[in-house]
Amino acid sequence: MTATIVVLTEESLNEVDITNLRYLIQDNPARFEVLVPADTGRNLLVDVLDNLSLLQFAEAFRDLTGGKPTKDQETKAAEVQLSESLALLASSGLEAGGSVTGEDPVQAVVAAARATNAQQVVVITTPHAVEDTFRTDWANEAQERLGVPVLHLYSGSGFIGGS
Repeated sequence: MTATIVVLTEESLNEVDITNLRYLIQDNPARFEVLVPADTGRNLLVDVLDNLSLLQFAEAFRDLTGGKPTKDQETKAAEVQLSESLALLASSGLEAGGSVTGEDPVQAVVAAARATNAQQVVVITTPHAVEDTFRTDWANEAQERLGVPVLHLYSGSGFIGGS
């Protein structure tokens, strides 16, 4: 029987993420359902605080002065990230499908996990100091709503988030 694992990511998956997913499934057959939100619901103040806490001053300044992308720009970016992620999974020999989600990424994870009878959920994000500290990140929210394990990984690393 092939296990289904729902993956929520805020950016394109990379080689390290694929290695982590491979390690997670070992030699067991699995199918990945990748979700990329078109609107992450991020708060400008929280983004600035996250960047400052990680000493990313240029990113904090860009957040303050860059303006918010349009809905079409966000959707187009999410479609590109999904396409890149699915192509990388396929080139790595992993079975995957996916979709772009709407305004509530956690609700999309819950719906996908229930629809596919997922055995696990993996949330892959960059570190978000404020959300991770106060346990308001996507992984913690999904864990509260689901009865399956939720693993929080930091993109491009082997570090596990605090969920």
